[in-house]
Order: sequence, then C-alpha cells, then structure tokens
Amino acid sequence: MALVPERRELFADMTVEDNLLLGAVRADAKSRKLRLNENYDRFPRLRERRRQLAGTLSGGERQMLAMGRALMAAPSLLMLDEPSLGLSPQMTEEVLKIVTNLRQAQVSVLLIEQNARAALDISDYAFVMELGRFVHEGPPAAIRNDSRLVEAYLGYREHTY
Repeated sequence: MALVPERRELFADMTVEDNLLLGAVRADAKSRKLRLNENYDRFPRLRERRRQLAGTLSGGERQMLAMGRALMAAPSLLMLDEPSLGLSPQMTEEVLKIVTNLRQAQVSVLLIEQNARAALDISDYAFVMELGRFVHEGPPAAIRNDSRLVEAYLGYREHTY
C-alpha cells in the first residue's frame, strides 16, 4: 500500500528524482531504475524536471511527483487523498486520467475526492460519506441516477419546465 496525502508531503529542497527515489528505498538498484523509468514514462513532465527542486514545481507537477513517489514502492493499492485539490481544471483532468490508467498497471486505487462528478467518472464503485458516516454506496451509475443524492452531493437538480 502507498498513500498520497492531501498535502503531498514532498521534500521541497530535494530534486524531483531524489523525491522519487525515496519511494523505492527498499528496492534493489535494478528495480529502482526500472520504476524510475516507468514513472518518467507515466509523468513526462517529471523527466523534464528531474534535476529541479520539488519546491519549485507547480501544483499539478507536485501532485504528479507525490503520486510518482508512491508508485515507486510498486503498491498493489494506492490511496489518494484529494488529488485534485488546488489544481486547475485542465490539470485535474490530467491527474485523473493518470489515475484511470493505473488500472492497466493493475494498481487498485482508493480515491478520496470532493469533486464527486470527476470521481464518479473514473470509479468502479463509490461510497458517499456525510459527517464521517457512509450514507450510500454502489456503482457510480446508481449514485448519478438517484435524484436525492444528485441534489445533496453533486450540487445540482434537474428542473422540469
């Protein structure tokens, strides 16, 4: 398991590459190199900025770095806490596309996300929480089609004129 916390928790005074390598401290040198290249393929911007200090990255680049560092551990479960927090719509879309592509790498993802529509678009199964309690669960389509949940959690209601 690996966790990408909401605040990303990067080492700002270290390079992008050094931050990534910290995620694979228990791996042998060959595995570290392989995982590093996989992450550079997954996140091309990180390859471009590998010698740059993490603290100088944009918000989206920091999110990619945090995800990449977690993936360096080769987890079978990746937990993401608010990966779209503070990102532009375009960067949010890019990050969530990467999350979707993790299925191909056979990585399960537990996504905690307040952007409910975006989360439902990429999820296989969803839980809705209110005040720390699960109030609904099911396939995304069931949540999208429940007018009560749509109005309460997705922020709009359908009007009939």
